[in-house]
Amino acid sequence: MSKEPDSQVGSSPPSTESSGEPSPGEDFTPPPVSSSDTAEQIIQKLREENRQLTDQLLRKQADIENVKKRLTREKEEFQKLSLSQTIQALLPILDGFELALKSEATGEDYRRGVEIIYLQFLGTLQRMGLESIESVGKPFDPNLHEAIAAVETDEYPDQQVVDELQRGYFFKQRLLRPARVRVAKRASAGDDSDAQPE
Repeated sequence: MSKEPDSQVGSSPPSTESSGEPSPGEDFTPPPVSSSDTAEQIIQKLREENRQLTDQLLRKQADIENVKKRLTREKEEFQKLSLSQTIQALLPILDGFELALKSEATGEDYRRGVEIIYLQFLGTLQRMGLESIESVGKPFDPNLHEAIAAVETDEYPDQQVVDELQRGYFFKQRLLRPARVRVAKRASAGDDSDAQPE
């Protein structure tokens, strides 16, 4: 009588397919070790690998330092070039002042000469990105104005700028300096003391 085949008890579990992703530590490749290598030979191979890794790390650190030094040097050179271009743009204004000091003109002619230098200087700064803040007749804005004094008046609406003591400026659309102004303040009713007829 034929025997029934034995059930596969204790057989090894079915193998799982690899997911294709490296397992932890899989990216580390140990040095090749032969079955005939002695412990001393294995240690020597590990020391050699450690030396190579150390050399690679030192080279990477040196490369990073070189890049930092190069970027710092390029930044300094750019700043020097930018400053040189700014000074070069201002030299004609300096020439104008020298001519004004040597001039024998007086009165209106002298004032006109100084005005020309002023307009030349202002135009140079505007080309660099300077923009003045229009303040007089505008509502007081604490983001753009610095109130120096309040002026009681009925000629201007309350909190309107009536006078500019020092002009404010933007530089490349950023506030460079707020304008120093005087601001209108509506006179209180209690201050009106009309003379009574006798």
